[in-house]
Amino acid sequence: MDRAMELRHLKYFVTVAEEQSFTKAAEKLFIAQPPLSRQIQNLENELGVLLFERVSRPLQLTEAGQFLYQHAVKLIANAEEVKSMTKRVGMVERTVRIGFVGSLLYGLLSRIVYLYRQQYPQLKIELIEMTTTHQIPALKEGRIDVGFGRLRVSDPAIRRVLLRKERLMLAVHASHFLAQQKQGVHLADLVNETIFLYPAQPKPNFSSQIVNLFSEYSLELKNFREVREIQLALGLVAAGEGICIVPESAKTLQLTHLHYIPILDENAISPVFMATRCMDESDDIKALFDCIYQVYDLEAIHYDRAAF
Repeated sequence: MDRAMELRHLKYFVTVAEEQSFTKAAEKLFIAQPPLSRQIQNLENELGVLLFERVSRPLQLTEAGQFLYQHAVKLIANAEEVKSMTKRVGMVERTVRIGFVGSLLYGLLSRIVYLYRQQYPQLKIELIEMTTTHQIPALKEGRIDVGFGRLRVSDPAIRRVLLRKERLMLAVHASHFLAQQKQGVHLADLVNETIFLYPAQPKPNFSSQIVNLFSEYSLELKNFREVREIQLALGLVAAGEGICIVPESAKTLQLTHLHYIPILDENAISPVFMATRCMDESDDIKALFDCIYQVYDLEAIHYDRAAF
């Protein structure tokens, strides 16, 4: 991944310098403090100098940091002026319609879309929940401009990009014996349990993806029930009715007595795909990709920029 210094890295640096605190700067930038610290450290590594005297409180700039700050402020101001003038030249409201599967909103998609809105306020962004299967005809018919899903759906008219592979986790009630396996469980440990899968329709979907995963390991679920959505599945788990397999990002959904346990099998992953029309190379789509880069950089998620 290319670590070349970008304007956003300078914005992070300037904010930390002005706030004299990583914590305050992170709050102002609406990001977590650890990723911000990593970005500043990456900037220092690239330049080969220390920018902050970290032993002092509040944070103080080094001599090199003061030099960079003076020039960075001017660069950012100039860039913002050019950006503003360019927007005024072509200020025609455009709409970007994004199709998505519901479970992705619990992960990084909500942050990506929020950043997209903040950086491109001239765009009207519409979010439309739909299954991966339904996203393909919606893209081809122009009802959406981009889709985010979890299934490998092939179509010659659609460009599909693998964004990341998300680990799967087991949701269990605190009283369930598997809740004691803090280090993780294997799929073979789950075949005799009552498992809630979602959604029930249409097929193929995340539910069929889980069934196929067990089949990859020559395992067959003995007792599973399909329900409408992830919230219902987790509610039933919290009621002690059974267990459920979910993407790791779903652990942000916290219910009383609900525990999340890692699944240790190597292939226990759920891919996240972004889909666009093959011929669509618009600036709006490129801008969305750039927002994905920014969020992934902040979260230290490895990705191949050439593949996007």
